[in-house]
Amino acid sequence: MKAMLRLRVSEHDAHYAGGLVDGAKILQLMGDVATELLIRHDGDEGLLRAYETVEFLKPVFAGDFLEVYGEIVEVGNTSRKMKFEVYKVISNAQIPEQPSACDVLDPPVLVAKAVAVCVVPKDKQRRSQGWKS
Repeated sequence: MKAMLRLRVSEHDAHYAGGLVDGAKILQLMGDVATELLIRHDGDEGLLRAYETVEFLKPVFAGDFLEVYGEIVEVGNTSRKMKFEVYKVISNAQIPEQPSACDVLDPPVLVAKAVAVCVVPKDKQRRSQGWKS
């Protein structure tokens, strides 16, 4: 099962000088994709148990457009192992005299990736219990 989220990172998300966005924002976006995957798979949001790996590969700045991809790659009794990739598809051109300038990236740039494990308790797994949504 797969899911994707596309958004523009705003000035509000910038945490450091130069409009740099912190890694916590990227993890939050992965968490949003994880929530969608769990709802689609189990009918419940579940809980994040752990990130097994997290890699921040390239910087993200306010004004960048991101695509966050997630996939359930392993299903246990209550655990759901997921892989995430975050791509920058449009980049803030960072031209001081033209602050709204952007560049389309072809190909997109992989900026982060991670593997996480989420848990959906048995009594919350509505799909496997035959509940209808």
